[in-house]
Amino acid sequence: MKTNRANPLRPLIEFKQVTRVYGSKQAAVWALAGIDLQIYRGDFVAIMGPSGSGKSTCMNILGCLDRPTTGSYLFHGLEVGALSRDQQALLRRHYLGFVFQGFNLLNRTSALENVELPLIYRRISAKERRRRSQWALELVGLRGWERHTPSELSGGQQQRVAIARAMVTNPLVLLADEPTGNLDTARSQQIMELLCTLNRERGLTIVMVTHEPDIAAYAQRIIRFRDGLIEADGH
Repeated sequence: MKTNRANPLRPLIEFKQVTRVYGSKQAAVWALAGIDLQIYRGDFVAIMGPSGSGKSTCMNILGCLDRPTTGSYLFHGLEVGALSRDQQALLRRHYLGFVFQGFNLLNRTSALENVELPLIYRRISAKERRRRSQWALELVGLRGWERHTPSELSGGQQQRVAIARAMVTNPLVLLADEPTGNLDTARSQQIMELLCTLNRERGLTIVMVTHEPDIAAYAQRIIRFRDGLIEADGH
């Protein structure tokens, strides 16, 4: 599967009147009620909104974990809804990185081995996996911590390992779901400064869900959802 990288003016991500409806008839719940959205390469976007506003559904569709009921989701001009499940899995694997609130690290596995996991699925050789994973850990400031397990790391360090794991495949987009939700203020600031550095110096496109205004303030753009619609979209 190939994406069209030729036109830098084309949105990297585009929703056209996207809806997502769960249930039917009187039991129907409109998680998304017809939204238009454009995100360009190099953007750092924060998505906010109360529970049930549609922000998590939006992220699930962006990550190819769910499909729109109607409307179009375009990734670099490619109609994602027309892809098979296997093709969507390839898009996820090669173009998207994920960071979650809960870190999702393997407890008995070293930092280096945790970072290597996405490369195993891509059938990268052991030697190349190690080289890339060491690079990714150095990228997030964890050189020298390769052999430590999650229980030997602070919460901030664990999230850095999770970010390294997301970055090791060199994704076009990083999708971050409450990336500081389990961290104290000081470590939250460190993680957000790291994300800003990745965005600024590597041109990484970041889409982040957060309910914290001070965390959203690190982004270049804040999109607010309410009742399945985009209520505000500004810088």
